[in-house]
Amino acid sequence: MSATEKFIVLPYRKNRGNLVPGEMRAASNAGSAERIAFAMSERFVGVAAYAVMVDEETGDMSSPRLLVKHGEIADISAT
Repeated sequence: MSATEKFIVLPYRKNRGNLVPGEMRAASNAGSAERIAFAMSERFVGVAAYAVMVDEETGDMSSPRLLVKHGEIADISAT
């Protein structure tokens, strides 16, 4: 298993009172992920930037590490 660290930004919106994730965006590094999250923060109820380990063979993501959050977000490690 070959795992590498990737950086993602995940926006959240409200749907019928529930918090739901939007479309995930990739970032090239931690600083870029934080800047993207900040730029998106005014358009969403919440935005989070994460560092995750990605299995290069399967595409599975694990070990999410929160880099920065703005507003209301869900706990992705609970799923």
